[in-house]
Parts: sequence; C-alpha cells; structure tokens
Amino acid sequence: MATLTGSKKIKTAVFISGKGSNLKNLIKFSKTKKSPISIDLIISNNFKAKGLVFGKMFKIKKKVFNFQNKFISEKSILLELKNNKIDLICLAGFMKIISKNFIKNFKGKILNIHPSLLPKYKGLNTHQRAIENNEKFSGCTVHYVSAKLDSGKIILQKKVKIKQNENKKSLEKRILAQEHKLYPKAILKVLNL
Repeated sequence: MATLTGSKKIKTAVFISGKGSNLKNLIKFSKTKKSPISIDLIISNNFKAKGLVFGKMFKIKKKVFNFQNKFISEKSILLELKNNKIDLICLAGFMKIISKNFIKNFKGKILNIHPSLLPKYKGLNTHQRAIENNEKFSGCTVHYVSAKLDSGKIILQKKVKIKQNENKKSLEKRILAQEHKLYPKAILKVLNL
C-alpha cells in the first residue's frame, strides 16, 4: 500500500454501475487539501451509467467492461489497475460481485459502501426490507470487500432513524446524504490519517 509522502496522493479507482453520486462525492473529497487520495480511474460495467459523465466533467479516465465473461473482464480490469498504478479501489454502487481471484490479485485495498447496517440486509432493496421489518434504524456501512457478498470487515457505520411514515425513496435520500459523509471518513480511517 502506498504511503502518503509529501503531496503524493494514493491513486484510487472508483467502480460504478449507476448514478455515481458517491463517485461525485469522492471526486470532490479527493480535491480537498486533507484528502489522501486522487481519483485516477473510473470503472463501470454499464455503458449507460449516468455517473460516467463525471469522468468527462473532471477529466478522469474511464473504462467500461461488459462482464459478459466475468473472467475476461476482471483480467482486463486488473491490467488497467496495474497500468494506472492504482492502490485503492472504492466500490460505489457497483452492481457486480467481484471474484475471490480478483480480490487476491489486487494487492491494495478494496472498499465498498452499502446502504444498510451490515450484517443486516445484505444485497439489494435494503431500504424496502428495513421498512417492511419495522426496523427503528437503518443506515450505511463502509466495509472491506471479501469474496462473500457484503460480508467483509466493517470499517465504519452510520445509523439513520427510520421515521413514522417513511417510504423507500425518502429513506434512500436520507441515507445517501450520510453515505456521502461516511465514505471519506472511512478512507481516512483505513489510511490511518
């Protein structure tokens, strides 16, 4: 893992599949003085991912892999990461499960942000499931990526109280606002800063 010497920032790749609001947030964070990272690469599995626009906007290299053949896509991504000297991967709404082989071959760190208080509600539709189960709280979790879905070691969590007449959309919006605060904090924690 690269260490922070002087103004040298840790080269980071962000993996997205959709809107890219966490990507945009991480780009903004990367441009602050206290940030230990620079976002050098955006990877997506979706040519239509709205978040790819941030690559253009902030002049960050972006690559899309279709994952029709997971093995080939992952091999190509690993090569791309190596060529760009990437030391940290941040998954931000990346809707593909990364293989154990990929994790083993990437010698840096891989982080993910998940919209629930893990280990509860792994996978999809987290907000709906939390509301249906009459949970008092939901939230978000930043964790290390392991080969098992949403099961890696937890780095940081943020609780969000579920309101009386909460619906999926309103809860998602409130949790997303917390995700944007939590991800940069988790990166600082991981890099011991």
